[in-house]
Amino acid sequence: MSSDELALGIDLGTTYSCVAIWRNGNVEIIPNDLGARTTPSVVSFTKNERLIGQAAKNQITKNYQNTIYDSKRLIGRRYDDPEVQYDMKTFPFKIEKDELRNRLLISVEYKNQKKQFLPEEISAMILEKLKRTAEDFLGKKIYDTVLTVPAYFNDNQRQATKDAGKIAGLNIIRMINEPTAAAIAYGLNSNNNNEEKNILVFDLGGGTFDISILSLDSSLFEVRATRGDTHLGGEDFDNALMRFCIEEFKDETGIDIGNNQKVLRRLKVACEKAKRELSLSQQAEIDIDSLAEGKDFNIKITRPQFEDICKDLFIRCIKPIELALKDAQIQKDKIDDIILIGGSTRIPKIQEIVKEFFNGKELNKSINPDEAVAYGAAVQAAIVNNIEDVGLERLVLLDVAPLSLGVKVANGQMNVLIPRNTTIPCEQKNYYATADDDQASFLIEVYQGERELASQNIFLGSFLISGIRIAKNGDVLCEVTFSLDINNILHVTAVEVGGNGIEGKLDIQCKNQNLTEEEINELIKEAEKFRKDDQLKIENIQCRISYENFLNEMKQKYSNKRIIIQKINEELKWVRKNLDENISVYKNKLNDIKNFISNNS
Repeated sequence: MSSDELALGIDLGTTYSCVAIWRNGNVEIIPNDLGARTTPSVVSFTKNERLIGQAAKNQITKNYQNTIYDSKRLIGRRYDDPEVQYDMKTFPFKIEKDELRNRLLISVEYKNQKKQFLPEEISAMILEKLKRTAEDFLGKKIYDTVLTVPAYFNDNQRQATKDAGKIAGLNIIRMINEPTAAAIAYGLNSNNNNEEKNILVFDLGGGTFDISILSLDSSLFEVRATRGDTHLGGEDFDNALMRFCIEEFKDETGIDIGNNQKVLRRLKVACEKAKRELSLSQQAEIDIDSLAEGKDFNIKITRPQFEDICKDLFIRCIKPIELALKDAQIQKDKIDDIILIGGSTRIPKIQEIVKEFFNGKELNKSINPDEAVAYGAAVQAAIVNNIEDVGLERLVLLDVAPLSLGVKVANGQMNVLIPRNTTIPCEQKNYYATADDDQASFLIEVYQGERELASQNIFLGSFLISGIRIAKNGDVLCEVTFSLDINNILHVTAVEVGGNGIEGKLDIQCKNQNLTEEEINELIKEAEKFRKDDQLKIENIQCRISYENFLNEMKQKYSNKRIIIQKINEELKWVRKNLDENISVYKNKLNDIKNFISNNS
């Protein structure tokens, strides 16, 4: 494939996202329309338009009920997921239940109408924004993309993320784990003299936490083990500080603001700002005029105080390291480099506890924690797409399954076919016998997780094989095959052995709460409507600006014509009060003022 056929690398983050591309032998991080190298993962709906990125983030305090953030924490989860229920207590926007399939729906008001969106749709909007950013920067259409996901995402979350890519108009040529992508960035930017190294990638972002241990040997990147927590990150530190402030304000004033979302949005923004300041300074001030009922709130937070507030959350970062080392069968003194990525690794206490765990070993901060994942994804995109000017040895990635996969057996236990940390892609088979006399069917129930009982793990889907031979229990066998592809997505088949050749299949992505192909196609059409609305909005703005520029030019040109200046001033005043009119209105206005000037000049 020639070098002009480009493929994107996208890091779809919880709080910020980043897009990069391999071009002319190097990775380029693509800036957005404001010149920033990362884009807030926020979508906001107003009476007139949909906003994405920084413009949406600016709406958080004033349009909080219709501004969606942290969709990555919701994607691929069921409504009754305990972590979803927990998040619902802090989110200012409404989450409702899809009664038919136990999916969650995000409810907003857009153009004075109620609209409901799946988390996949919100993520798709962010991905589409990144796609447009890249296309504007490069001056050409791009579809092929390597998309990154947290290493500890389960099958539902991975497939939902892939669906989001499809809705955004992307062709997902590969999905790779975020720590693996960061390891590529590290490997390409370090001088390891082709010596084998064991590295640990500590990835703590805005909403997810991953630990991956890799062995690097020349161009081979082999993941040895991965652990993590898909519900731990900077958002939790913000919430912990916010809860502390709620209690402080209540103690000072007697006012409980715990259920006042408008007030909480202002407080949340101030807490996030203070958290960031405490990574650089020993003290930060939270100062909010008239927080509630006319009462001001002012408090100074010291770094030790913040560390105590978040103590339990910080401690949660250690257990996954221990488990990953155990899974990889590597002693911690055999880790050659500890790579920090994700914005939350800037917190000094995080760095301190990791350094202490590794007996004072210095941490590697050589790669940008906000851009490393997109950087590695862009390299992988170039390799998968066979870009000729890569100028590198062909990297080989050996990633692993983050969680065990298996089926529910008669005693309620989960029988594992693919253990966690198995190198992917892979395929495993097992045989299961009928449990009852005259059994007429096999029910195959697929689960993911590490608990002994199937019911305590993540249910991925099920299917029934009917019409099998009638016989005594144990006399009929069913062969079940699990295939885990390069994107860590599972496909299951089952067939009666030696019988009528009756077969069943389960593409997990087409079952359970995930989207069917028909639904994806409908959402693609819906996304196209939004794109047209956005384009119309852009054209309206351009038409208004053109009209305003024309008025200002004429004002300068006919500065000595009082009647013309008076008319132009009236029109300028009208424009500044009517920012959202249709194109036809501005065009008609432009024709009218041209005729007026022509008749009075």
